[in-house]
Amino acid sequence: MAWLATIAPLAVVLIIILALAGLFVVRPIERCLVERFGKYNRFSQPGLHWRLPLIEKLYFVNITEQMVDAEPQEIITNDNLNARVDAQIYFKVKNDEISIKDCQYNVNAYKQQIVSLARTTLRNIIGTLTLKSANSERDKINSELLKTLAQETKSWGIDIVRAELKEIDPPKDVQETMNKVVKAENEKIAAIDYANAVETQADGEKRASIKKAEGVRQAKILEAQGQAEAIQLVNESAEKYFKGNAQVLRKIEAVEKSLANNSKIVVNSNSELINVIGEMAGVPLIKFKEQGGNG
Repeated sequence: MAWLATIAPLAVVLIIILALAGLFVVRPIERCLVERFGKYNRFSQPGLHWRLPLIEKLYFVNITEQMVDAEPQEIITNDNLNARVDAQIYFKVKNDEISIKDCQYNVNAYKQQIVSLARTTLRNIIGTLTLKSANSERDKINSELLKTLAQETKSWGIDIVRAELKEIDPPKDVQETMNKVVKAENEKIAAIDYANAVETQADGEKRASIKKAEGVRQAKILEAQGQAEAIQLVNESAEKYFKGNAQVLRKIEAVEKSLANNSKIVVNSNSELINVIGEMAGVPLIKFKEQGGNG
């Protein structure tokens, strides 16, 4: 029994070592598959777990969003130009048990598979487009690439979050020609904009000149109207206040000429001329009439 007393402490130490060796931790960004003798045994959520050392094997799977580069490749476009194309694929493994098992048991190395599938899909899509349309329809290419990848990987337990076309570079000589064309188009647009601006400025100055001339014309019209109204007022005043006096003055002038020649003038006693002559001679109207009567 002495040997039992010797082995017992060793057994306790061995059990403790095995217990500690079997402990493992699953982080919140991971999920874990546990296999026993090469066969799936259980699914481990985040936290502290224990396994049978040397008997059970662990497979950790990252469930955060990840990115893979489809790697640059030369693709012949529909107009027979070699375009250098690259894209990035964003994906994440679903965090439920079935999806975790699918990404491990339904596909071998899903990251590499995504890259290969993305490259093949890009060749199929861009091969039907011209280089110009491929550059102008990036959103359409991204949408078709995402749709194809999601369809092909639906049994892999992953979600394709988005696909982004990173670059579409034409051959160097074609790029230089395209740059010249773009530069010429920009210069043309700038020239048209400048011409439109000058024309607009000229139109504005023309309208301002017309407005100014109309203002001067209106001012002159108003001034002429004012002068005409003033003349009319003067004429009306002269007609009202001076016409009768002018007629009397002419009669007096006629009398003066007659008296200067010792001519006789016969006038009506009621005539205004008698009053005027009387006033000139300093004889009251009544006396003048009386003298006239006696004479």
